[in-house]
Amino acid sequence: MSICNKKTLLCLAVSGSLFSVSYAANANDHHDHNHNDGEHHESEHRHHDAHVHGVVETNIAQDGDHLLFEITAPGADVVGFEHAPKDDAQKQVLANAVKTLNNPNLIFTLPENAKCTFEEAHVSHNLVNHNDHDEHDHDHDHDHHDGEHHKEHGKHGEFSAQYEYHCEAISNLDQIETQWFTHFPHTHKMTIQYLGDAGQKAVSLTPKSSVITL
Repeated sequence: MSICNKKTLLCLAVSGSLFSVSYAANANDHHDHNHNDGEHHESEHRHHDAHVHGVVETNIAQDGDHLLFEITAPGADVVGFEHAPKDDAQKQVLANAVKTLNNPNLIFTLPENAKCTFEEAHVSHNLVNHNDHDEHDHDHDHDHHDGEHHKEHGKHGEFSAQYEYHCEAISNLDQIETQWFTHFPHTHKMTIQYLGDAGQKAVSLTPKSSVITL
């Protein structure tokens, strides 16, 4: 079962209000977009930002003692390509990436005194061939089942990861550090949108600045 099915309110916070806050805060980070297209395209631009090579989007929502992470990353950032693996070497790279993504303790470091315990991960991607459905995450598969034709015509490969933590002393959660850039060096920037007791925040992390202060 996907985390979103269990934590609907958290997911609504991640997918809704965070986007409106982060768009304004990070407008300068997306100067390559045409900003004269009107409000209709604002959410579309945010949605497609994750397809910019070198940029990974991360949303963090806190509700009570629960903490939810949602990551959207281009395939090129994670494995170096945005298509189904073409040989055994690429298959191994993909398998290693999925294994890493399924271990959020390799991706994020939370303060020890916040007493956070990892509870659940949900990782999916669309770097699959038509015959690879059985190996793909079933929760994610139905979203792409009828889109195979489009994937063959330029659809960007993408990874999605969701992590849930339970924190016994979440009031001590004053920062979050990421090791994403160590594991996935193709990434140049990670945009972070946070919503929780500490307020709302939108920041950009880089390999040289990888700590979020809450």
